Amino acid sequence: MGLTPSKLAQLEPAALSEFGHLLETFVVGELRKQASWLEGVYPPGHWRTHEGAEVDFVVERDDGTVVAIEVKSSSRTQPSDFRPLERLRDKLGPAFAAGAVLSPGEQSFKFGDRLYAVPIDRLWRPVK
Repeated sequence: MGLTPSKLAQLEPAALSEFGHLLETFVVGELRKQASWLEGVYPPGHWRTHEGAEVDFVVERDDGTVVAIEVKSSSRTQPSDFRPLERLRDKLGPAFAAGAVLSPGEQSFKFGDRLYAVPIDRLWRPVK
């Protein structure tokens, strides 16, 4: 990949993009493992429009509702990070159960209707 510690330390844009892809791959792998432990959940996938909007991870439950997750490498969650989730929520209506942006940030918070920001480490660290 060419991702070296010196590139990351210098915050080179190319290195940050590579880190983002690596982080997304890691999180999707973790989510796939955890989804395999659940009953009533179909295999995860992703959502993409013809215009290029996409959501990284989409799970449909056997009741037809959908949970969607976006992975971001920045610790600062921005409103623009939620746009793909908002588009999917608006398209699915009541079938959209929840959407989350997972990031290296430290705080969980509600962003909007059925949309949340969640630290990535919540995948393996219990909430206190």
